[in-house]
Amino acid sequence: MKTIFDKDTWQEIFGSIGQNKLRTMITIIGVLWGIFLYIVLSGAAKGVDNGFEQRFERISANSLFIWTQSTSIPYKGFKIDRNWSIKLSDVETLKNEIAEIEYIAPRIQKGNFGSSGANISNGKRSGTYNIYGDYPVLATVSQKDIYDGGRFINELDIIEERKVIVIGERTKKELFTDDINPIGKYISINGIYFKVIGIHKYVDEGGGSFADDGDIHVPFSTFKRLYNTGDDVGFLLIAGFDDVDIIKVENKVRAKLKEIHRIHPDDKQAVGGFNLGALFTRIKNFANGMSFISLIIGIATILAGVIGIGNILLISVKERTKEIGIRRALGATPNDIRKQIVLESVFLTLIAGVIGIILGAFILYIINLATQNLENVPFTNATVPIRFIFGALLLMTGLGTLIGFIPAEKAISVKPIEALREE
Repeated sequence: MKTIFDKDTWQEIFGSIGQNKLRTMITIIGVLWGIFLYIVLSGAAKGVDNGFEQRFERISANSLFIWTQSTSIPYKGFKIDRNWSIKLSDVETLKNEIAEIEYIAPRIQKGNFGSSGANISNGKRSGTYNIYGDYPVLATVSQKDIYDGGRFINELDIIEERKVIVIGERTKKELFTDDINPIGKYISINGIYFKVIGIHKYVDEGGGSFADDGDIHVPFSTFKRLYNTGDDVGFLLIAGFDDVDIIKVENKVRAKLKEIHRIHPDDKQAVGGFNLGALFTRIKNFANGMSFISLIIGIATILAGVIGIGNILLISVKERTKEIGIRRALGATPNDIRKQIVLESVFLTLIAGVIGIILGAFILYIINLATQNLENVPFTNATVPIRFIFGALLLMTGLGTLIGFIPAEKAISVKPIEALREE
């Protein structure tokens, strides 16, 4: 009895393929195109997903920003175009009344949003930089990498209203010479000296934190005293728990602030905001949608190609009717005929699959090379998990086996006497 490793069986398979080279090649291309499309499209979707995850990895993915804008609807005796401010007391109210909120980082700034920055000097060196009044919780919501030997603002800095400062990389380069370590040194903000306690590395956070490589951070309480801002807050960085709907959180925050500050509930202008969590969710859904579409396209194309292989084998069986009759007359069993046809189908499917995988992997490699140095493109490491590739190959093998039974049954249904009469 012949096995799948039998030399004669494979000689017959290659002989059959050799008789239909062009048709076989076209059919293989049809099959490999399916897995090729699946790998490239799915890998590209993963690259987009990875790119945005990398951009947002330093800031809570389920977060949002809230700030104030002028009102657009008169309400409770207040006229239109009223300017209002978020207060520190609002932070406690929001945290206590909206259970979905995990962290709130109130921030106030000088610079950005149309205002000029602070004048910072160190001897003869000076410059204008954005300065933020912050709480330690900021480093929890938006990760801050501090160079060795330094630190970020802590609770004691807030309580004691310390004149301490965390500077950015650009600030260090512009205010200090390369041979001087700024940690422990003093620089002047509007004539008041602050001690440098840390230098934060600049990492692009996808626009989510308004961060800059020259930004300066001081304790919120110190900022209040320096600029006499009272309990005003510039904007809020709010992080929801991982499993909450951040859009609902945003709606609750807006509604509560409108209630506190007597703003019309339908005023859509008064409370400004940017929902990073909602954007991140849309991007994730887009990437998942691309992966799903690539899977559907891949399966449909593979199925069409495998059906093509079945048609090729049906034609081959028809052309080899006399040969099959002779083999049957010489003692070949129906199982021998069936095995050869099915093996031929599986072999062609596997060859197409392997070539498609190799070509797809090569294209993803080229895409990764082309995008690895593009800083403004949220795309990185376009890959397909190996288990998905093996799954696709297994699916192709299964389809190739099933489709091979159709021409195989057609072949064994040929009676030897009738086959020998074929002209």
